[in-house]
Amino acid sequence: MTHFVLVAGARLGAWAWDEVVPHLRAAGHGAHPLTLSGLAEKQGVPAGQQTHVRDIVDEIEGKELRDVVLVGHSYAGTPMSRSTAGRSSPPGRTAVRHGGFWPVAPAAHYAGQGLTDEQIARIVAGSTPHPGASLTEPAVMARPLGELPATYIHCLLDDAALGEDVALLLATGTRWRLVEMDTGHWPMFSRPRELARILLDAAGE
Repeated sequence: MTHFVLVAGARLGAWAWDEVVPHLRAAGHGAHPLTLSGLAEKQGVPAGQQTHVRDIVDEIEGKELRDVVLVGHSYAGTPMSRSTAGRSSPPGRTAVRHGGFWPVAPAAHYAGQGLTDEQIARIVAGSTPHPGASLTEPAVMARPLGELPATYIHCLLDDAALGEDVALLLATGTRWRLVEMDTGHWPMFSRPRELARILLDAAGE
């Protein structure tokens, strides 16, 4: 059995994986959606990037999980990577302009991402301001990120071109694999079944 620890990106909580979890569990695996400190039902908890690293480590150690696959969406890729190897993180200038939080995005932010109006409404309604410190704290690499086995899911509606950092890792990191999805930045909402299949395939390698 593989245990998938699912960490959503900025402003989201464990609830974002509600449509992915059943597919993973139906395949006989463990699925552990995680809300990072300061978000969703954990609002009000002071949180920086190191707090989020500890959230992930505590989830794994507290449940004594083995054969773990970490799934980090968007922002969550940074604390997820740091929980195993560490990763550099650029400052987030917008995070400190709204009482120390990155504000909730309006519905227009999600246009053109393969989402229905109902899905957009759900994301907006469930989102919470993101703790700014988690976006401004620098991260320190413990070892090269390219040494980790990884599947990078490139959502084509979000940006047809890969970022330079990711392209370099895919070109030089022999343990990195690229998978493309014809959808937007939030595939757990727009293509949950397809996303689950990709995760299951990645775990089987």
